[in-house]
Amino acid sequence: MTPVQIGPLAVGGGQPLVFIAGPCVIESREHVVELALAIREIARRAGAPVIFKASFDKANRTSRTSYRGPGLDAGLEALADVRARTGLPILTDIHEPSQAAPAAAVVDVLQIPAFLCRQTDLLVAAARTGKAVNIKKGQFLAPADMRHAVDKVTAEGNRSVLLTERGTSFGYRDLVVDMRALPMLRELGYPVVFDVTHSLQQPGAGDGVTTGLAQYIEPLASAGVAAGTDAVFLEVHDEPSRAKSDAANALRLDRLEALILRLTRIDAAARDSVTAAAVSGGQA
Repeated sequence: MTPVQIGPLAVGGGQPLVFIAGPCVIESREHVVELALAIREIARRAGAPVIFKASFDKANRTSRTSYRGPGLDAGLEALADVRARTGLPILTDIHEPSQAAPAAAVVDVLQIPAFLCRQTDLLVAAARTGKAVNIKKGQFLAPADMRHAVDKVTAEGNRSVLLTERGTSFGYRDLVVDMRALPMLRELGYPVVFDVTHSLQQPGAGDGVTTGLAQYIEPLASAGVAAGTDAVFLEVHDEPSRAKSDAANALRLDRLEALILRLTRIDAAARDSVTAAAVSGGQA
């Protein structure tokens, strides 16, 4: 697997575990900058590479009255400010082909939401920007089916692709993560991201909002890193109970550092195990 270069960071191909962290949606310019600065400092202390994420629009909220974000123009201005103030690589999602070029002028990674992972025009527009494209696996797809989404991007000459696991629909209003999906996605030849916090959503289970099970972030993240992933995606908020989107499945900011350190240790142990097995196999 060839690593995907995102700003100064490399994802995959044996590189250190990368963390993608930030709020679900931009709540205000001031808030997103403050949160980005705090996440950068935590990552610095933990010695971990981090990509900041935030959305300028959440187009698939449960209720039409739910907060969606500041919109494309104001949102990209806020993300440009984050980048200038922190120096961090930035990821944001797009929902329409027309958003690809303006977003690519500001951010380092264009993310394709899970519900839109089969939208050909959206994937092609993202690919043509030349920026890295993170495709979230639809809750309705098997891992191997993502090869078609990958083909839509790489056919445009862009091989900077990330594939994200974020749970599979399990009955009504619940998601489950099949840990086999992580190595299965890796078999497609591209770096894999484990979106822990969205995997703990309970879509539409609340009164017009999506609920979630944030209390299980640490064990689920630990299992995913042990199973093998190149990056971990975490929605992080300083006060999750007041978050304007995905409040019920966000990680509290003051728990981020301990989780990064824990997952980094698990990743190191998993890599040592793989190396030992390879050496042992070569001597057999």
